[in-house]
Amino acid sequence: MNKQPLTLAVVGHTNVGKTSLLRTLTRDVGFGAISHRPSTTQHVEGARLSVDGEALIELYDTPGFEDAVALYEYIEQLPKGYERFDGPEQIQTFLQSSEARQRFEQEAKVLRQLLKSDAGLYVIDVREPVLAKYRDELAILSMCGKPLLPVLNFVNTDDQREPAWREVLARLGLHAVVRFDTVAPPQDGEQCLYENLSLVLDSQRSRLQRLIEHNQAQVLIRRQAGYRLIAELLIDVSAFRHSVPPDQLESAIQKLHDAVRQREQRCVEALLKLYAFRKEDAQASELPLEEGRWGDDLFNPATMKQLGIKVGGGMAAGAATGVGIDLMTGGLSLGMATVLGAAVGGLTQTFRNYGERLKGKWRGERELTVNDNTLRLLAIRQQRLLHALELRGHAAQNSIQMETPQEQQWREGALAQPLIIARAYPAWSNLHGNNPCQEPERNSNIDRLAALLAQQHA
Repeated sequence: MNKQPLTLAVVGHTNVGKTSLLRTLTRDVGFGAISHRPSTTQHVEGARLSVDGEALIELYDTPGFEDAVALYEYIEQLPKGYERFDGPEQIQTFLQSSEARQRFEQEAKVLRQLLKSDAGLYVIDVREPVLAKYRDELAILSMCGKPLLPVLNFVNTDDQREPAWREVLARLGLHAVVRFDTVAPPQDGEQCLYENLSLVLDSQRSRLQRLIEHNQAQVLIRRQAGYRLIAELLIDVSAFRHSVPPDQLESAIQKLHDAVRQREQRCVEALLKLYAFRKEDAQASELPLEEGRWGDDLFNPATMKQLGIKVGGGMAAGAATGVGIDLMTGGLSLGMATVLGAAVGGLTQTFRNYGERLKGKWRGERELTVNDNTLRLLAIRQQRLLHALELRGHAAQNSIQMETPQEQQWREGALAQPLIIARAYPAWSNLHGNNPCQEPERNSNIDRLAALLAQQHA
Protein backbone atom coordinates (compact mmCIF):
# COMPACT_ATOMS: atom_id res chain seq x y z
CA MET A 1 0.00 0.00 0.00
CA ASN A 2 1.23 3.50 -0.85
CA LYS A 3 2.44 5.12 2.37
CA GLN A 4 2.03 8.64 1.01
CA PRO A 5 -1.18 10.24 2.30
CA LEU A 6 -4.07 10.82 -0.04
CA THR A 7 -4.22 14.53 -0.86
CA LEU A 8 -7.58 16.25 -1.30
CA ALA A 9 -8.21 19.86 -2.33
CA VAL A 10 -11.43 21.32 -0.93
CA VAL A 11 -12.64 23.67 -3.65
CA GLY A 12 -15.68 25.69 -4.66
CA HIS A 13 -17.21 29.15 -4.77
CA THR A 14 -16.72 31.69 -2.01
CA ASN A 15 -18.74 31.23 1.17
CA VAL A 16 -20.17 27.76 0.44
CA GLY A 17 -18.74 26.02 3.52
CA LYS A 18 -15.30 24.72 2.50
CA THR A 19 -13.65 25.67 5.80
CA SER A 20 -16.72 24.38 7.63
CA LEU A 21 -16.25 20.99 5.99
CA LEU A 22 -12.61 20.93 7.09
CA ARG A 23 -13.57 21.80 10.66
CA THR A 24 -16.08 19.00 10.79
CA LEU A 25 -13.84 16.34 9.24
CA THR A 26 -10.89 17.26 11.46
CA ARG A 27 -13.04 17.96 14.55
CA ASP A 28 -11.08 21.16 14.94
CA VAL A 29 -13.37 24.04 15.83
CA GLY A 30 -10.43 26.43 15.49
CA PHE A 31 -9.41 25.50 11.94
CA GLY A 32 -9.42 28.39 9.50
CA ALA A 33 -11.84 31.29 9.61
CA ILE A 34 -15.58 31.05 9.12
CA SER A 35 -17.72 34.04 8.22
CA HIS A 36 -20.78 34.98 6.21
CA ARG A 37 -18.58 37.46 4.36
CA PRO A 38 -17.23 36.27 1.00
CA SER A 39 -13.56 35.45 0.39
CA THR A 40 -12.84 34.64 4.04
CA THR A 41 -10.15 32.10 3.16
CA GLN A 42 -7.26 33.89 1.43
CA HIS A 43 -4.61 31.18 1.40
CA VAL A 44 -4.33 27.43 1.11
CA GLU A 45 -4.38 25.77 4.54
CA GLY A 46 -3.80 22.10 5.25
CA ALA A 47 -4.78 19.49 7.84
CA ARG A 48 -4.08 15.78 8.28
CA LEU A 49 -6.26 12.84 9.22
CA SER A 50 -4.18 10.12 10.85
CA VAL A 51 -4.78 6.66 12.27
CA ASP A 52 -2.29 5.13 14.72
CA GLY A 53 0.23 7.83 13.88
CA GLU A 54 0.04 7.28 10.12
CA ALA A 55 -1.24 10.16 7.99
CA LEU A 56 -3.94 8.77 5.72
CA ILE A 57 -5.36 11.96 4.21
CA GLU A 58 -4.12 15.50 3.76
CA LEU A 59 -6.92 18.03 3.27
CA TYR A 60 -6.27 21.47 1.78
CA ASP A 61 -8.67 24.34 2.24
CA THR A 62 -8.53 26.75 -0.71
CA PRO A 63 -9.84 30.25 -1.48
CA GLY A 64 -13.16 30.47 -3.21
CA PHE A 65 -13.76 31.18 -6.87
CA GLU A 66 -14.87 34.78 -7.32
CA ASP A 67 -15.23 35.32 -11.08
CA ALA A 68 -15.38 31.96 -12.80
CA VAL A 69 -17.21 33.35 -15.85
CA ALA A 70 -14.43 35.79 -16.69
CA LEU A 71 -11.73 33.22 -15.90
CA TYR A 72 -13.31 30.60 -18.15
CA GLU A 73 -13.51 33.10 -21.01
CA TYR A 74 -9.88 34.06 -20.45
CA ILE A 75 -8.68 30.44 -20.46
CA GLU A 76 -10.66 29.67 -23.61
CA GLN A 77 -9.02 32.51 -25.56
CA LEU A 78 -5.46 31.63 -24.54
CA PRO A 79 -3.24 30.72 -27.55
CA LYS A 80 -3.06 26.96 -28.00
CA GLY A 81 -0.19 26.72 -30.50
CA TYR A 82 -0.22 24.22 -33.34
CA GLU A 83 -1.44 21.31 -31.23
CA ARG A 84 -4.67 21.17 -29.33
CA PHE A 85 -4.06 21.44 -25.61
CA ASP A 86 -5.75 19.11 -23.17
CA GLY A 87 -7.32 20.45 -19.99
CA PRO A 88 -4.28 20.31 -17.69
CA GLU A 89 -2.12 21.99 -20.32
CA GLN A 90 -4.66 24.79 -20.67
CA ILE A 91 -4.61 25.30 -16.90
CA GLN A 92 -0.80 25.30 -16.83
CA THR A 93 -0.73 27.91 -19.59
CA PHE A 94 -3.07 30.07 -17.55
CA LEU A 95 -0.98 29.65 -14.38
CA GLN A 96 2.08 30.94 -16.24
CA SER A 97 0.29 34.08 -17.35
CA SER A 98 0.42 37.48 -15.67
CA GLU A 99 -3.32 37.34 -15.04
CA ALA A 100 -2.78 34.35 -12.72
CA ARG A 101 -0.66 36.62 -10.54
CA GLN A 102 -3.01 39.58 -10.66
CA ARG A 103 -6.67 39.53 -11.64
CA PHE A 104 -7.20 35.80 -11.01
CA GLU A 105 -4.72 35.34 -8.17
CA GLN A 106 -7.21 33.62 -5.86
CA GLU A 107 -8.44 31.21 -8.53
CA ALA A 108 -4.84 30.39 -9.45
CA LYS A 109 -4.18 29.26 -5.87
CA VAL A 110 -7.12 26.87 -6.13
CA LEU A 111 -6.01 25.38 -9.43
CA ARG A 112 -2.38 24.93 -8.35
CA GLN A 113 -3.50 23.01 -5.30
CA LEU A 114 -5.92 20.83 -7.24
CA LEU A 115 -3.21 19.96 -9.78
CA LYS A 116 -0.97 18.81 -6.89
CA SER A 117 -3.77 16.80 -5.26
CA ASP A 118 -5.13 13.33 -5.93
CA ALA A 119 -8.72 14.57 -6.07
CA GLY A 120 -10.98 17.48 -5.19
CA LEU A 121 -14.02 17.88 -2.95
CA TYR A 122 -16.27 20.42 -4.68
CA VAL A 123 -18.45 21.99 -1.97
CA ILE A 124 -21.85 23.27 -3.10
CA ASP A 125 -24.30 25.49 -1.24
CA VAL A 126 -27.51 23.85 -2.45
CA ARG A 127 -29.53 26.87 -1.37
CA GLU A 128 -28.07 28.71 -4.36
CA PRO A 129 -29.65 28.47 -7.83
CA VAL A 130 -27.53 26.74 -10.47
CA LEU A 131 -26.05 29.82 -12.13
CA ALA A 132 -23.63 30.14 -15.04
CA LYS A 133 -20.75 30.93 -12.70
CA TYR A 134 -21.07 27.54 -11.01
CA ARG A 135 -21.18 25.73 -14.34
CA ASP A 136 -18.02 27.54 -15.39
CA GLU A 137 -16.34 26.66 -12.09
CA LEU A 138 -17.00 23.00 -12.71
CA ALA A 139 -15.77 23.30 -16.29
CA ILE A 140 -12.51 24.94 -15.12
CA LEU A 141 -11.95 22.42 -12.32
CA SER A 142 -12.60 19.55 -14.72
CA MET A 143 -9.76 20.85 -16.92
CA CYS A 144 -7.32 19.90 -14.14
CA GLY A 145 -7.92 16.23 -14.93
CA LYS A 146 -8.49 15.30 -11.29
CA PRO A 147 -11.45 13.32 -9.92
CA LEU A 148 -14.09 15.56 -8.33
CA LEU A 149 -16.57 14.56 -5.63
CA PRO A 150 -19.39 17.11 -5.22
CA VAL A 151 -20.35 17.69 -1.58
CA LEU A 152 -23.86 19.08 -1.12
CA ASN A 153 -23.88 21.45 1.85
CA PHE A 154 -26.85 23.02 3.69
CA VAL A 155 -29.15 20.20 2.59
CA ASN A 156 -31.20 20.45 5.80
CA THR A 157 -32.64 23.87 4.95
CA ASP A 158 -36.13 24.49 3.58
CA ASP A 159 -34.89 26.52 0.61
CA GLN A 160 -32.40 23.97 -0.73
CA ARG A 161 -32.30 23.17 -4.46
CA GLU A 162 -30.77 19.71 -4.32
CA PRO A 163 -32.69 18.18 -7.28
CA ALA A 164 -31.57 20.94 -9.64
CA TRP A 165 -27.96 20.54 -8.57
CA ARG A 166 -28.05 16.78 -8.95
CA GLU A 167 -29.44 17.14 -12.48
CA VAL A 168 -26.63 19.49 -13.53
CA LEU A 169 -23.95 17.34 -11.93
CA ALA A 170 -25.28 14.24 -13.70
CA ARG A 171 -25.14 16.03 -17.05
CA LEU A 172 -21.47 16.77 -16.35
CA GLY A 173 -20.81 13.11 -15.59
CA LEU A 174 -20.54 13.62 -11.83
CA HIS A 175 -22.74 10.83 -10.52
CA ALA A 176 -20.94 10.13 -7.24
CA VAL A 177 -22.39 12.85 -4.97
CA VAL A 178 -22.50 13.06 -1.17
CA ARG A 179 -24.89 14.98 1.08
CA PHE A 180 -22.99 16.50 3.99
CA ASP A 181 -24.48 19.36 5.97
CA THR A 182 -21.52 20.89 7.81
CA VAL A 183 -23.70 22.49 10.51
CA ALA A 184 -25.57 19.30 11.45
CA PRO A 185 -23.92 16.39 9.62
CA PRO A 186 -25.70 13.03 9.63
CA GLN A 187 -24.27 10.38 11.92
CA ASP A 188 -23.07 8.40 8.92
CA GLY A 189 -21.99 11.52 7.02
CA GLU A 190 -18.25 10.90 7.10
CA GLN A 191 -18.72 7.24 6.21
CA CYS A 192 -20.82 8.19 3.16
CA LEU A 193 -18.29 10.80 2.11
CA TYR A 194 -15.36 8.38 2.19
CA GLU A 195 -17.36 5.60 0.57
CA ASN A 196 -18.31 7.89 -2.32
CA LEU A 197 -14.73 9.08 -2.54
CA SER A 198 -13.60 5.49 -3.01
CA LEU A 199 -15.87 5.31 -6.08
CA VAL A 200 -13.79 7.97 -7.82
CA LEU A 201 -10.49 6.80 -6.30
CA ASP A 202 -10.73 3.03 -6.40
CA SER A 203 -7.00 2.61 -5.71
CA GLN A 204 -7.50 4.31 -2.33
CA ARG A 205 -10.38 2.10 -1.21
CA SER A 206 -8.44 0.24 1.48
CA ARG A 207 -7.05 3.48 2.93
CA LEU A 208 -10.49 5.07 3.04
CA GLN A 209 -12.04 1.94 4.57
CA ARG A 210 -9.43 2.04 7.31
CA LEU A 211 -10.38 5.64 8.07
CA ILE A 212 -14.09 4.72 8.11
CA GLU A 213 -13.50 1.92 10.61
CA HIS A 214 -11.33 4.17 12.78
CA ASN A 215 -13.99 6.90 12.85
CA GLN A 216 -16.73 4.42 13.73
CA ALA A 217 -14.64 3.09 16.61
CA GLN A 218 -13.98 6.64 17.84
CA VAL A 219 -17.71 7.39 17.86
CA LEU A 220 -18.30 4.49 20.27
CA ILE A 221 -15.29 5.40 22.41
CA ARG A 222 -16.46 9.01 22.77
CA ARG A 223 -20.02 7.92 23.51
CA GLN A 224 -18.94 5.48 26.22
CA ALA A 225 -16.64 8.10 27.76
CA GLY A 226 -19.49 10.63 27.64
CA TYR A 227 -21.91 8.35 29.43
CA ARG A 228 -19.31 7.63 32.09
CA LEU A 229 -18.95 11.36 32.70
CA ILE A 230 -22.72 11.61 33.11
CA ALA A 231 -22.76 8.56 35.39
CA GLU A 232 -20.07 10.10 37.61
CA LEU A 233 -22.15 13.28 37.91
CA LEU A 234 -25.30 11.37 38.87
CA ILE A 235 -23.52 9.17 41.41
CA ASP A 236 -21.88 12.22 43.01
CA VAL A 237 -25.24 13.98 43.33
CA SER A 238 -27.22 10.90 44.34
CA ALA A 239 -24.80 9.84 47.08
CA PHE A 240 -24.53 13.27 48.66
CA ARG A 241 -25.88 13.55 52.22
CA HIS A 242 -25.10 16.19 54.80
CA SER A 243 -26.44 16.83 58.29
CA VAL A 244 -26.58 20.41 59.54
CA PRO A 245 -27.87 22.18 62.65
CA PRO A 246 -30.98 24.32 62.13
CA ASP A 247 -29.05 27.58 62.54
CA GLN A 248 -26.77 26.59 59.64
CA LEU A 249 -29.51 25.34 57.34
CA GLU A 250 -29.72 28.41 55.11
CA SER A 251 -25.99 28.54 54.40
CA ALA A 252 -25.87 24.75 53.93
CA ILE A 253 -28.66 24.96 51.35
CA GLN A 254 -26.75 27.60 49.43
CA LYS A 255 -23.55 25.56 49.58
CA LEU A 256 -25.40 22.50 48.29
CA HIS A 257 -26.91 24.57 45.49
CA ASP A 258 -23.47 25.82 44.53
CA ALA A 259 -21.90 22.38 44.78
CA VAL A 260 -24.49 20.78 42.50
CA ARG A 261 -24.34 23.61 39.97
CA GLN A 262 -20.55 23.51 39.88
CA ARG A 263 -20.50 19.73 39.59
CA GLU A 264 -22.97 19.82 36.71
CA GLN A 265 -20.93 22.55 35.06
CA ARG A 266 -17.79 20.40 35.23
CA CYS A 267 -19.68 17.61 33.50
CA VAL A 268 -20.88 20.02 30.79
CA GLU A 269 -17.36 21.27 30.16
CA ALA A 270 -15.95 17.74 30.15
CA LEU A 271 -18.50 16.70 27.51
CA LEU A 272 -17.68 19.73 25.38
CA LYS A 273 -13.98 18.92 25.63
CA LEU A 274 -14.59 15.25 24.83
CA TYR A 275 -16.35 16.24 21.60
CA ALA A 276 -13.70 18.87 20.82
CA PHE A 277 -15.88 21.93 21.32
CA ARG A 278 -14.88 25.09 23.20
CA LYS A 279 -16.38 25.53 26.63
CA GLU A 280 -16.84 29.30 26.05
CA ASP A 281 -19.24 30.55 28.74
CA ALA A 282 -21.00 27.29 29.51
CA GLN A 283 -22.92 28.00 32.70
CA ALA A 284 -25.45 25.85 34.51
CA SER A 285 -28.47 27.74 35.78
CA GLU A 286 -29.44 27.65 39.43
CA LEU A 287 -31.42 24.67 40.63
CA PRO A 288 -34.50 26.09 42.40
CA LEU A 289 -36.03 24.96 45.64
CA GLU A 290 -39.36 23.20 45.99
CA GLU A 291 -41.71 26.19 46.06
CA GLY A 292 -38.85 28.25 47.48
CA ARG A 293 -38.52 26.37 50.78
CA TRP A 294 -37.36 23.19 52.46
CA GLY A 295 -39.54 20.79 54.40
CA ASP A 296 -39.00 20.95 58.15
CA ASP A 297 -40.81 17.84 59.35
CA LEU A 298 -38.84 14.80 58.24
CA PHE A 299 -41.73 12.41 58.90
CA ASN A 300 -44.70 14.42 57.68
CA PRO A 301 -46.28 12.60 54.70
CA ALA A 302 -47.49 15.94 53.36
CA THR A 303 -43.89 17.13 53.20
CA MET A 304 -42.80 14.03 51.31
CA LYS A 305 -45.72 14.47 48.91
CA GLN A 306 -44.83 18.12 48.46
CA LEU A 307 -41.28 17.14 47.60
CA GLY A 308 -42.53 14.72 44.94
CA ILE A 309 -41.57 11.57 46.84
CA LYS A 310 -44.50 9.37 46.00
CA VAL A 311 -45.11 6.30 43.85
CA GLY A 312 -45.73 7.31 40.25
CA GLY A 313 -44.79 10.92 41.01
CA GLY A 314 -41.96 10.99 38.57
CA MET A 315 -41.12 14.14 36.72
CA ALA A 316 -44.65 15.53 36.89
CA ALA A 317 -44.41 15.92 40.66
CA GLY A 318 -42.04 18.83 40.21
CA ALA A 319 -44.25 20.66 37.75
CA ALA A 320 -46.19 22.45 40.48
CA THR A 321 -43.37 24.95 40.90
CA GLY A 322 -43.83 26.23 37.36
CA VAL A 323 -40.12 26.99 37.24
CA GLY A 324 -37.88 25.50 34.52
CA ILE A 325 -34.14 25.20 34.11
CA ASP A 326 -32.06 26.49 31.25
CA LEU A 327 -28.50 25.37 30.56
CA MET A 328 -26.38 27.66 28.36
CA THR A 329 -23.32 25.84 26.91
CA GLY A 330 -21.10 27.58 24.41
CA GLY A 331 -23.62 28.05 21.63
CA LEU A 332 -25.88 25.15 22.65
CA SER A 333 -29.31 26.30 23.84
CA LEU A 334 -30.88 23.77 26.18
CA GLY A 335 -34.35 25.13 26.90
CA MET A 336 -35.38 22.63 29.52
CA ALA A 337 -38.62 24.34 30.54
CA THR A 338 -39.82 24.27 26.95
CA VAL A 339 -38.36 20.92 26.00
CA LEU A 340 -39.25 18.94 29.09
CA GLY A 341 -42.58 20.57 29.77
CA ALA A 342 -41.84 20.10 33.45
CA ALA A 343 -39.84 21.76 36.18
CA VAL A 344 -37.39 20.61 38.78
CA GLY A 345 -39.16 19.53 41.93
CA GLY A 346 -36.55 20.65 44.39
CA LEU A 347 -33.12 19.94 45.74
CA THR A 348 -33.81 18.23 49.06
CA GLN A 349 -35.73 15.28 50.32
CA THR A 350 -35.90 13.41 53.57
CA PHE A 351 -33.26 10.73 53.72
CA ARG A 352 -34.66 7.23 53.52
CA ASN A 353 -32.71 5.66 56.31
CA TYR A 354 -35.01 6.23 59.27
CA GLY A 355 -32.37 5.26 61.81
CA GLU A 356 -30.12 8.07 60.66
CA ARG A 357 -33.07 10.42 60.57
CA LEU A 358 -33.94 9.69 64.16
CA LYS A 359 -30.39 10.37 65.30
CA GLY A 360 -30.36 13.65 63.45
CA LYS A 361 -33.78 14.61 64.81
CA TRP A 362 -32.64 13.95 68.39
CA ARG A 363 -29.70 16.28 67.77
CA GLY A 364 -31.99 18.82 66.16
CA GLU A 365 -30.21 18.46 62.81
CA ARG A 366 -31.54 18.41 59.29
CA GLU A 367 -30.22 16.16 56.54
CA LEU A 368 -29.76 17.51 53.09
CA THR A 369 -29.81 15.24 50.06
CA VAL A 370 -30.69 15.72 46.42
CA ASN A 371 -34.15 14.55 45.46
CA ASP A 372 -35.14 12.09 42.74
CA ASN A 373 -36.70 14.69 40.48
CA THR A 374 -33.49 16.69 40.38
CA LEU A 375 -31.57 13.52 39.48
CA ARG A 376 -34.05 12.82 36.71
CA LEU A 377 -33.61 16.32 35.31
CA LEU A 378 -29.82 16.14 35.48
CA ALA A 379 -29.84 12.77 33.71
CA ILE A 380 -32.17 13.93 30.95
CA ARG A 381 -30.47 17.16 30.10
CA GLN A 382 -26.93 15.76 30.19
CA GLN A 383 -28.00 12.98 27.84
CA ARG A 384 -29.57 15.59 25.59
CA LEU A 385 -26.32 17.52 25.58
CA LEU A 386 -24.34 14.44 24.60
CA HIS A 387 -26.85 13.61 21.88
CA ALA A 388 -26.68 17.17 20.52
CA LEU A 389 -22.88 17.15 20.47
CA GLU A 390 -22.85 13.93 18.47
CA LEU A 391 -24.97 15.58 15.79
CA ARG A 392 -23.35 19.02 15.83
CA GLY A 393 -20.80 19.99 13.20
CA HIS A 394 -17.70 21.84 14.33
CA ALA A 395 -18.57 24.65 11.96
CA ALA A 396 -21.83 25.45 13.76
CA GLN A 397 -21.89 28.97 15.19
CA ASN A 398 -25.50 29.36 16.28
CA SER A 399 -27.58 27.71 18.97
CA ILE A 400 -29.27 24.49 17.95
CA GLN A 401 -32.53 22.84 18.90
CA MET A 402 -31.85 19.54 20.56
CA GLU A 403 -33.59 16.39 19.46
CA THR A 404 -35.37 14.31 22.05
CA PRO A 405 -33.72 10.99 22.84
CA GLN A 406 -35.43 8.14 24.65
CA GLU A 407 -36.43 9.71 28.00
CA GLN A 408 -39.58 7.97 29.18
CA GLN A 409 -37.72 5.77 31.65
CA TRP A 410 -36.08 8.78 33.28
CA ARG A 411 -39.33 10.71 33.36
CA GLU A 412 -41.65 8.14 34.89
CA GLY A 413 -39.83 4.90 35.67
CA ALA A 414 -37.94 3.92 38.77
CA LEU A 415 -34.54 5.48 39.29
CA ALA A 416 -31.69 3.40 37.93
CA GLN A 417 -30.51 0.81 40.46
CA PRO A 418 -26.94 2.24 40.69
CA LEU A 419 -28.41 5.56 41.87
CA ILE A 420 -30.54 3.85 44.48
CA ILE A 421 -27.47 2.00 45.72
CA ALA A 422 -25.48 5.24 45.84
CA ARG A 423 -28.01 6.72 48.27
CA ALA A 424 -26.63 4.43 50.97
CA TYR A 425 -22.99 5.45 50.43
CA PRO A 426 -22.51 9.18 51.10
CA ALA A 427 -18.73 8.66 51.01
CA TRP A 428 -19.07 8.04 47.27
CA SER A 429 -20.03 11.67 46.63
CA ASN A 430 -17.30 14.08 45.64
CA LEU A 431 -19.54 17.06 46.38
CA HIS A 432 -18.19 17.15 49.92
CA GLY A 433 -15.01 18.82 48.74
CA ASN A 434 -12.78 16.16 50.25
CA ASN A 435 -10.27 14.05 48.40
CA PRO A 436 -11.97 12.39 45.43
CA CYS A 437 -13.43 9.02 46.30
CA GLN A 438 -11.81 6.17 44.38
CA GLU A 439 -13.46 3.18 46.06
CA PRO A 440 -13.70 0.19 43.70
CA GLU A 441 -17.39 -0.24 44.56
CA ARG A 442 -18.09 3.35 43.50
CA ASN A 443 -16.26 2.92 40.21
CA SER A 444 -18.07 -0.34 39.57
CA ASN A 445 -21.41 1.34 40.23
CA ILE A 446 -20.49 4.17 37.84
CA ASP A 447 -19.58 1.63 35.15
CA ARG A 448 -22.95 -0.10 35.57
CA LEU A 449 -24.81 3.20 35.30
CA ALA A 450 -22.79 4.26 32.24
CA ALA A 451 -23.56 0.95 30.55
CA LEU A 452 -27.27 1.43 31.30
CA LEU A 453 -27.21 4.92 29.80
CA ALA A 454 -25.46 3.65 26.68
CA GLN A 455 -27.98 0.81 26.38
CA GLN A 456 -30.85 3.28 26.50
CA HIS A 457 -29.14 5.34 23.78
CA ALA A 458 -29.06 2.32 21.48
